[in-house]
Order: sequence, then structure tokens, then C-alpha cells
Amino acid sequence: MALVVWDEEIAAVYDETYEAKFAPEVVDPMVDLLDHLADGGAVLEFAVGTGRVALPLSARGVMVQGIELSPAMAARLNAKPGSERVRVTVGDMCTTRVGDEFSVVYIVANSLMNVTTQHEQLSVFTNAARHLRTRGSFVVELIVPQLQKVPPGETARVFTLEPDHVGIETFDDLVGQIAWSHHWMHVQDRFVRHSAPYRYVWPGELDLMGALAGLRLRDRWADWHRAPFRSDSPAQVAVFEKS
Repeated sequence: MALVVWDEEIAAVYDETYEAKFAPEVVDPMVDLLDHLADGGAVLEFAVGTGRVALPLSARGVMVQGIELSPAMAARLNAKPGSERVRVTVGDMCTTRVGDEFSVVYIVANSLMNVTTQHEQLSVFTNAARHLRTRGSFVVELIVPQLQKVPPGETARVFTLEPDHVGIETFDDLVGQIAWSHHWMHVQDRFVRHSAPYRYVWPGELDLMGALAGLRLRDRWADWHRAPFRSDSPAQVAVFEKS
């Protein structure tokens, strides 16, 4: 199975490296929308990570469960205050089942792309559909591929350039839609280098995966504030409904 697993070295520095993404101005709009879609029902997060979204959503009284492939990331979540309200199952989001039925299943932070084959990405949609009640929502936060930002003849671009974090994206297999994300990070007085593949997905392909899994695209926005999605939008929040 072609999945990317975050190991202990990455889990140990994840929250600090992505500290800006934990800020209330980033997380609150996500929690607002997910809480609204849940409408009092339970929710399930695929690739729940260290609980960036699950914990504040649970703090609002929403019943939250999570599936996480990395035992190291799950351990970080389980060590945090409020984690007793979020039940985490260690497993892959393509096939792992938990017993309940949910109003919302969601996957954020481009985590769908950590599944690096089209067939297995489709399995994520199928697994989401199996967990949803009728008319439940599958919410996917995902970038739109930025190939147009790569100059002709070049195969890489710098997407993050900060004093303590440099990120370079390389486009390695245009047919398989495989790119690699390379990170050089200075955290906790040490240097961490991490590289991993991902499979980018075009919006139309995302819609087709939903349809094949029995899910209908209901809304697509450019961000969690529900800004209109346009052809030049760099990201999307897509909401699929189980018919």
C-alpha cells in the first residue's frame, strides 16, 4: 500500500514546525464549518495527526473520532489535554473501519495526497462513504496543483522560504502525478530534513472519485471562509454528500 507514514522524528517537531497552522485564526473557521455540517452528529477525521482540528472541535461538544496511520502522531495527540474525548484508531484511511455512523467525515491539510496511487485515493472516498449516514458530508481540504508556477524546463519550485524552514517541491512523475515535498527545518535547536512523495489531484479528478464512491459534490470553496472557488484558486475545500 503506497502510504506516507510520519515517524517519531517528524512527530516530535510537527506542532512546532507548523505552529502557524494551529493559530485560532486558522483553526476556528475550520471548526466553525465542520461543527455546522455535523449539526449535532458525530464526526470522523481521517489522518487526525496530533489533533490540530479534532481537539478544538471536540471542545465544542462535537463527538469526534480519528483514524491515524502514524502511531507516533497518535501518541502526541493522546498526550494532550482533552484527548480523552477523541477516540483514535491507528490504521490507514483506505481500509480501516470504526463501528459508528457519522454525519461528517473530513480530511484536511492535503493529507489525501499522502496516499500515492489513484486507486488508493479512490479507496479513501469509498471508506468515507461507508462511514457516512445518508446525506452526510465528506469534506476534503486540498491544494490545487501548481504546475503553472514551474518555469518551462524546470522540475522544481521553492514553496516555503523562511529562516527556520525551507521547502522545495519536485515534480518527478507527471503521468503518475507524483511529486516530492522536501523540507529542511531547524527546530528545538536541531536540524531536521524530511522528504516524502505525494500524489496531486486535479479538481475534476476529485469529483470523479466522489461520484465513483457514491458521493455528490455539493459545494466547493477556495477556503474555509467559503470564498468562491475560481480556476486560479490555489486551494479548495470540497464538500461531498452521500446520496
